[in-house]
Amino acid sequence: MRKITALRFTLLGLLLFVALAPAEQRELIILHTNDLHARFLPGVKKRGGFAQLAAVIRHERDGCRSCILLNAGDLTQGTPVSTLFHGVPVYEVANLLGFDVSTLGNHEFDYGWQKVLQFLQVARFPTVSANVVDAQDRLLTPHAYLIRSVNGVRVAILGVMTGDLATLSTPDLLGPWHAAPVIETVRRYAAELRNKSDLIVVLGHITGQEEDALLREVPDVPVIVSGHLHTGLQEPKIFDGRLDVRVAGYGEELGRLELLVDVPRKSVARWTWKRLPVDASTIPPAADVAKVVAGWEAKVSKIVDVPIGESKREFSVAEVKTLIEKAMCEEMHADFAFMNKGGVRDFLPQGTILARHVWNIMPFDNRVVTGRFQGSQLPPAVTKGRSIDPNREYTLAISDFIAANQKTELGASGLVFPVKGPLQRDLIIDWVKKQKVLQ
Repeated sequence: MRKITALRFTLLGLLLFVALAPAEQRELIILHTNDLHARFLPGVKKRGGFAQLAAVIRHERDGCRSCILLNAGDLTQGTPVSTLFHGVPVYEVANLLGFDVSTLGNHEFDYGWQKVLQFLQVARFPTVSANVVDAQDRLLTPHAYLIRSVNGVRVAILGVMTGDLATLSTPDLLGPWHAAPVIETVRRYAAELRNKSDLIVVLGHITGQEEDALLREVPDVPVIVSGHLHTGLQEPKIFDGRLDVRVAGYGEELGRLELLVDVPRKSVARWTWKRLPVDASTIPPAADVAKVVAGWEAKVSKIVDVPIGESKREFSVAEVKTLIEKAMCEEMHADFAFMNKGGVRDFLPQGTILARHVWNIMPFDNRVVTGRFQGSQLPPAVTKGRSIDPNREYTLAISDFIAANQKTELGASGLVFPVKGPLQRDLIIDWVKKQKVLQ
């Protein structure tokens, strides 16, 4: 009887210990990038560069058994190599960075949706996207999500694309594909992943509003790693213990999110986040990556590393937008011109202006188009408060991208632009050559 009583007390003690013991918690470190945009070389301010980024990544991963490296989209589009060779070299070099999982960005579609299929074949890392689908709800990528075991944590990485995809591209480039609503898609897959994983991470190329909505409305997702907005967050967005992180684009930063995962509760018990600068002036480049980058850059240098003028000062992105509009007016003999701010991809540094600077500012193969419209037809975004005669005809110059997305970009519809001009990039280069010096 004493043995049975002792056994009962032992079992009771064990049950009490299990009930009162802290939940199993495991470390998980998420390294992350977004919006690299083919910036193989460091910028004029000595930030970024694929070889320097590779060096930082390798330093952080050295001996780290709890690390995983994620990329939140827009690997391509932004430099001459990407534009001239339609993105493929970017994926070849990105293979050397060691991504565990990536997702699509809207600029992966800039060379046509068929090219995305080629990117997926070139990549030696998997790409996930749950909401880029066709009319039959079939996925463009092989997987909506992947589950990776990291330090004993089953991490589900679910990829999503901004619902604005249609307005960020043109129908001929997207073909049969569209982006289904982000929140609805994540909710559906999160329910499926709840019992398959210990932590759900949304890897999203999404807007700030979509980041906020996911945090508020999808409690099954404790962590969001996002991209699309090129500016990095100063601190994570946090809502009810869930968080979103995003670093600066162009490879200027590597994110390091250190998590203590409460495995039974499928939540984050504790976290710290660092934005590691990729300072090309102090970080030696990874030699193997630098060699491949140099090979590709040599193929375009004769075209783009050519002086075309001089800049007496640095021009900000907003000021470059104004310069582009002035160039379009003068070169196309237009009364008004409009350039969308999101289409200006870089600032203009002081000193010698190279064709490369214009390629970086305007990597897209958009053409300038013009049309004649009565003053009453011109949207306020174009006239910017200037006095106009509603009955007089004016010539408006814009890009063919804006013409195709005029409702979103201009708040207009039905405007027809019958005159096609040169590539916007070529027009700007020719204009700078004529100006010789920009004050």
